[in-house]
Amino acid sequence: MSVFKPFSPADLIVTPFEVDKTFTFKGNELTGSNVGIERYIGKNLQESLWVSGSNTTGQTSLENQQLIYDSIKQLYYTNYLDSPSGSSVSTASFESTTFVPDFTTAAILGVLTGEQNTTNNYNYLSSTININRTFPTESNSEIGAISIPSNLFGEYIKPGSFFLTSVSGSIIDDTEGNLLFSSSIYAVSNRHVGNIIYEHGMAIIISESFGGYGSFRNSFYSFIDNNITCSFKSNITLYEAQYKCTARPNEFLFSQNPSIISGSNSCPEDITSTLYNFATGSYFTPYVTTVGLYNNDKELVAVGKLAQPLDMSDTTDTTILINLDL
Repeated sequence: MSVFKPFSPADLIVTPFEVDKTFTFKGNELTGSNVGIERYIGKNLQESLWVSGSNTTGQTSLENQQLIYDSIKQLYYTNYLDSPSGSSVSTASFESTTFVPDFTTAAILGVLTGEQNTTNNYNYLSSTININRTFPTESNSEIGAISIPSNLFGEYIKPGSFFLTSVSGSIIDDTEGNLLFSSSIYAVSNRHVGNIIYEHGMAIIISESFGGYGSFRNSFYSFIDNNITCSFKSNITLYEAQYKCTARPNEFLFSQNPSIISGSNSCPEDITSTLYNFATGSYFTPYVTTVGLYNNDKELVAVGKLAQPLDMSDTTDTTILINLDL
């Protein structure tokens, strides 16, 4: 009998499962070195192709406001610039006429009319049911961007878990990618003010969604400063590996526990004569308390402890299941 027994392919089952964790950061905690939740203001400055180092934005790293605006517009709103529910598809048509200069040749002439471009960008939609991608395109329009690093949200922010509070009120997500603003100060409830891209950890707030100028409009800026609290749930997929350790009736029936050796025999080289009588009977079977997993180099990589000793059987298979979360 060998101490080691290799696994067969049928002895290993890998099962994925999703887990989540709640995070809450307040004030200066957002810009901590182990957090790094960045906040930007993007602005449609309509600059030339040359972007200067001025007009910067950011809490921990500085970026140009126009670049923030253009990047968010390109990634998340290119299909929704004409309408919050989506721009119209291409309706171009080709009007042809046949011109016959003589009886031996013919030419087909035509004019292409109507919209010739189509909306074929991928804008990371969270739902196709309740789409509202309002985006401002006027000069000096402002947007706010709250960027959560991937080392915090994992694979994506869990829908329905994003919560942002400021002195003006609170913003939550509706599980479909929309951000809703509520405030007892301004007597508003579930007002659409932006979108959240769950898989990118990006919350986008539209300044114009807060209305015109004045104190209500200033609510937009209150969600970009340091006096906010940001909560969300991360999501990550773990893989549980289940190892089926099976001992046949003729395997692992000799105990390696030194307690079965009396040590009183005068001939220590004769190991069979040093066993206690209870260990020499035909009905004796050892107990298992620990299972070790080894790699191909016979190096111990994991140890499993049983809750109580398990009696090995000499008449049927003994199977121990080991679950590892990877």
